[in-house]
Amino acid sequence: FADVRTIMAEGGAALMAVGMATGEDRAVQAAQQAITSKLLDVTIDGARGILFNVTGGPSMTLYEVNQAAALIKETAHPDVNLIFGAVIDEKMGDNIRVTVIATGFDHAGPTPVRRRVQTPAQQPVSVGAVASRSSGATTAAAEEGHSGNLFDFPVRQFDQDNLEVPAFLRRRSGR
Repeated sequence: FADVRTIMAEGGAALMAVGMATGEDRAVQAAQQAITSKLLDVTIDGARGILFNVTGGPSMTLYEVNQAAALIKETAHPDVNLIFGAVIDEKMGDNIRVTVIATGFDHAGPTPVRRRVQTPAQQPVSVGAVASRSSGATTAAAEEGHSGNLFDFPVRQFDQDNLEVPAFLRRRSGR
């Protein structure tokens, strides 16, 4: 989780994508699918923080992992904080999966317009009677000319000895 926190600290928009491929150049194809997601209009071009993972079967080589890393690094910002890992998963067979999380994009899109939000005028709050925990008595409201109970429910008294028993046991025994 520390790696995710480090990458997310870059701020801005974030992209998470997955690519999967098999056959010749499978690592490059999987990385290409991940960084150019067809479902999104976003690529990782200019990203300043990238975390990615390459998962493959026992036939995956370090050379393939390096190819995927090189392709991803090419598209990122020159000063990218690039963190990656590789996992051998027997269930993957001949497939390779590349999962990418990218943040800190350089997209020069329209700057969001910041509007000043008007805060509502502060108005005094009238407080009714307050139930005293120790005596159960109520006191009059603080505001002049206003009295009565603010809360319409009884004050519940707790048995301090009963708090030592876990809640699920108290409920079961009916205490």
